[in-house]
Amino acid sequence: MRILLLCNNKKRLFLGGHDLLVGNYSIKLLAASFSSDLSTELSGAAPTIETMEAIIKHLMEITGHRDHDLLNISVISALSELTDAECARVLEFAYVGDKVAVKPQITLMRGQTEAQAETDISDHPGIALDQLPSLGRGIAQGDNIIEYYDKASKQRVVWLPVRMNERVHACLEITNPATYTKSTKQVMSGILVVYRNFQNLLDYSERDSLTGLLNRKTFDDNFSKILRTSIKQQTAEDQAHPDRRHDEKEKQHWLAVLDIDHFKRVNDQFGHLYGDEVLILVANLMRSSFRPTDKLFRFGGEEFVILLRSTTKDDAQIVFDRFRENVGRYNFPQVGTVTISIGFAHIDPFEPAVGIIGRADQALYYAKTNGRNRVCHYEDLVTTGALKIEQSQDSVEFF
Repeated sequence: MRILLLCNNKKRLFLGGHDLLVGNYSIKLLAASFSSDLSTELSGAAPTIETMEAIIKHLMEITGHRDHDLLNISVISALSELTDAECARVLEFAYVGDKVAVKPQITLMRGQTEAQAETDISDHPGIALDQLPSLGRGIAQGDNIIEYYDKASKQRVVWLPVRMNERVHACLEITNPATYTKSTKQVMSGILVVYRNFQNLLDYSERDSLTGLLNRKTFDDNFSKILRTSIKQQTAEDQAHPDRRHDEKEKQHWLAVLDIDHFKRVNDQFGHLYGDEVLILVANLMRSSFRPTDKLFRFGGEEFVILLRSTTKDDAQIVFDRFRENVGRYNFPQVGTVTISIGFAHIDPFEPAVGIIGRADQALYYAKTNGRNRVCHYEDLVTTGALKIEQSQDSVEFF
């Protein structure tokens, strides 16, 4: 079975001469031929309308999502059902320096979803890829389907690496004692092609075209996910320890706004091409300075936003200062030294994003008007009296 993804204005599915609409995208399913062994595995008989409908249904679900998490659930559910897997998982790859960690993101046991909470995923250290030598070897060889038989459990594992920009960012894992035939693997490969293409489309729409960081329009969704995580975590902790007191040693989420100092001077003196290069290099330094679970955005111009997950206030200060120092030490071609200023604030799960961004922005403004090249924490500035808040009857005014 071969699947070819074509995108155009007329979005239709062709299956055995039949023309069907699928979502808002165009898919051509060509040469849908089922050998006897595949049809036995998928439906237990000769190819049937039910088998065709099952594949079409899953393709429609996969192509109808505009969210990475929903897309992941949809594709792993399709593979689990079509291969009758005992266990199916979406594995996330996290890159830290030259180390690669593999984290379970979604797990299906006999078709039943056991998705981990976002807090569990972000805090889960993962398994080093080195501990899965068969998977690592297959990825290094560029294999699209990697098989491994575990003699102890008598289970056969099939991995389907998902590559984006020549790097594996996720892997679909199917576990079953049965041996998969060539035709079954073709079905897996075909679904993987559709999945990978849609992941690329989603990723392209969510990225800033210059720096490759997340763009402004994706901020609200990512911020909402962090709020949901914070509310669940705080509610659970309050119920478990109703008399506890919040302190600075607790892990919380943080929002930071950063700005490149004197960026207009860089553009005026060296030209916009060098200015763009500075933006790209600062974005690269951001990626190397923060964890894969932290979200990095370019809001426009020389302004960036960071969502720092699950850390203490002291550690957040250290992380932001370390990044500021990394930028200050970097030798930017032609331009030389560039500095940044950062303002950050605690994310209150019961406050809208605009209020939290406003506090971080106030801390940034203080940093830029008091020497630049520094990191300022909003709550500390208020506590020390550097920033004063006057409560009015219907709003909060900053001075």
